[in-house]
Amino acid sequence: MTLNAFGLNCTLKAGGAPSSTQTLLDQVLSAMAGHGATTDSARVVDHDVRPGVTADEGGDDQWPALRQRIMDAQLFVLATPIWLGHPSSVAQRVLERLDAVLGEIGDDGCYPTFGKVAVVAVVGNEDGAHHVHAQLQQGLIDVGFTIPAGGHPYWVGEAMGGVDYKDLDRVPETVAGNIRTAASNAVHLARLLQQTPYPSPNR
Repeated sequence: MTLNAFGLNCTLKAGGAPSSTQTLLDQVLSAMAGHGATTDSARVVDHDVRPGVTADEGGDDQWPALRQRIMDAQLFVLATPIWLGHPSSVAQRVLERLDAVLGEIGDDGCYPTFGKVAVVAVVGNEDGAHHVHAQLQQGLIDVGFTIPAGGHPYWVGEAMGGVDYKDLDRVPETVAGNIRTAASNAVHLARLLQQTPYPSPNR
């Protein structure tokens, strides 16, 4: 069974600027690829994603194309830096745009995101990784994604320190272990959900 994994980098840095968030996202996707998933990613700030809570805000809104890539995948990785103890504003916008899913629940009570597995990856130079995971994972659960057990990848450097994740000489073993667990459990869960989808709650 072929599974597709798609990641969104919610860094505030546009273009090819070095990004610790991209480094961690790439590592998570690479670990998923090791379990047979095909992978791809995009940097949200390189696209004109309009504010709003619909699937398409019209005009030159580029969210519909990104949303389609999420919908075409069975695995979704949402990666964000920590800013002032919170997810980036870009990550919050992604959640706001995914809110449109709640208006697309079928007559059978199933969300179009049922059967999709989401992993949240977090980097920062300040405390708050667990808080950021809690915020983003709750939002993703609300719009129908399934979160795998354990292994939520994150790295938090020394408070007010000058070393970024992308500049580390090697991946700390605790982080590498979380990445391995997240990828293994996410791919396993996605395969199970493809084989045995959630039943209709309206039966």
